[in-house]
Amino acid sequence: MGSCAADLYRHPQLDADIEAVKEIYSENSVSIREYGTIDDVDIDLHINISFLDEEVSTAWKVLRTEPIVLRLRFSLSQYLDGPEPSIEVFQPSNKEGFGLGLQLKKILGMFTSQQWKHLSNDFLKTQQEKRHSWFKASGTIKKFRAGLSIFSPIPKSPSFPIIQDSMLKGKLGVPELRVGRLMNRSISCTMKNPKVEVFGYPPSPQVSGHCKNIPTLEYGFLVQIMKYAEQRIPTLNEYCVVCDEQHVFQNGSMLKPAVCTRELCVFSFYTLGVMSGAAEEVATGAEVVDLLVAMCRAALESPRKSIIFEPYPSVVDPTDPKTLAFNPKKKNYERLQKALDSVMSIREMTQGSYLEIKKQMDKLDPLAHPLLQWIISSNRSHIVKLPLSRLKFMHTSHQFLLLSSPPAKEARFRTAKKLYGSTFAFHGSHIENWHSILRNGLVNASYTKLQLHGAAYGKGIYLSPISSISFGYSGMGKGQHRMPSKDELVQRYNRMNTIPQTRSIQSRFLQSRNLNCIALCEVITSKDLQKHGNIWVCPVSDHVCTRFFFVYEDGQVGDANINTQDPKIQKEIMRVIGTQVYTN
Repeated sequence: MGSCAADLYRHPQLDADIEAVKEIYSENSVSIREYGTIDDVDIDLHINISFLDEEVSTAWKVLRTEPIVLRLRFSLSQYLDGPEPSIEVFQPSNKEGFGLGLQLKKILGMFTSQQWKHLSNDFLKTQQEKRHSWFKASGTIKKFRAGLSIFSPIPKSPSFPIIQDSMLKGKLGVPELRVGRLMNRSISCTMKNPKVEVFGYPPSPQVSGHCKNIPTLEYGFLVQIMKYAEQRIPTLNEYCVVCDEQHVFQNGSMLKPAVCTRELCVFSFYTLGVMSGAAEEVATGAEVVDLLVAMCRAALESPRKSIIFEPYPSVVDPTDPKTLAFNPKKKNYERLQKALDSVMSIREMTQGSYLEIKKQMDKLDPLAHPLLQWIISSNRSHIVKLPLSRLKFMHTSHQFLLLSSPPAKEARFRTAKKLYGSTFAFHGSHIENWHSILRNGLVNASYTKLQLHGAAYGKGIYLSPISSISFGYSGMGKGQHRMPSKDELVQRYNRMNTIPQTRSIQSRFLQSRNLNCIALCEVITSKDLQKHGNIWVCPVSDHVCTRFFFVYEDGQVGDANINTQDPKIQKEIMRVIGTQVYTN
């Protein structure tokens, strides 16, 4: 806590704001450190992030069991009349790769700078006086409802009177009614027990801007900045880490925070060295990087690349940092292919120092390493190679946990799951399509240019509980765009199993460019799910979330007889899920 200097004046407004934090949150939510001989004070605000789901916090590399600390340094005697406070964001036990803290620090720095233009101790006192006049004996229920209408866009003014939880508790006699805490958080946050009425279908188009609403000042600046941080944290993945504008991807946000495709942001992103952690990603997730490169190559070599190779890379020219070597507005697939061919295999990367590997790539092609960085950083899904506790009935060593839904979609999915239940089904799609799916989400492609196999059973995402049907959609069998029959798949599977394996079945990396893949998804069993025998169509994209991903090489064929509705298969799926990040 430090020592308190008796000869330094401590502004009473600072004390009042600290007490407001303790009243609304808890005694442990704020700590103070004075410096004794200088007119500075550090205020640590503890943001509880336990509302994040476990898989989200893992993908974001945060500890959901430990608060995020906002450290603000003010003038002890001047407080809001003094210089703008410095801000640090950290988690005490999170020592490595706390990228979320950097993003949040930038956001809160911009917020504070904007507020500081008109903020003063006298101005704050005026706002707090309104708090006492907001509810009077003559107040009507209409006025009360007006205070709750913050789901509509509101003026970005700190004086806008939002009803807060402790005010409701005190004035209305409703015990522990945490309306303000819920309402001030973005509708798309991932709470452990989301309310059905909060996550409606479909989401309102007004929702996206909610997390940027300016909370009321009536409880002081410290409460205001805590409320703002609480609003922003659940939706950090929806906003560019550089410009803090919403992503311009076709299907909205994905799981991981990322830089957007705007040119200025791409320049800033690489100039600021945000990707300096790419070496760690290659070292720790080498099998995943291997898969991402294979998907990128399949999309680029496809005759449909002009449609499915989306997004196209935005890569700064290393010889001229003011221009883009790869520009979505000027697509050059031949140059992209040349750079991709110069990306060294991940097997080679794991054999030596990353710096030496980078030098070798730069000699081959100066754009090879920047392209590899883009492939890694543009992936917005959480992918982990499964350990030995994998799904043995899938008969491939290349099995991955795949969570591609953003927190908002996962929250809506879990709400629907409580209402209608869920089951598992396969989704087959050519390997060339997954470069886009990992970055844009699993979308309803029926009747769009992305559609490949037709939509005989209507518009929606096509799934099946039977592996052979989805294997067919994945292109497994003869000819990439021909649907093999189940008998063909069974014959190929039996034939492949009698051929002696020339390489270890536990091979760590992909050995071939001839790849097929299939995803295992969780799907909501509501009346919207249309079942046409063993072909299911889900028209609501929010009702399908990817869970696992399986890759097969060189004509290798999976078991065509798997049925996800078999109790033994379901039990095995739940067992593997229980050992992974995703929990029910």
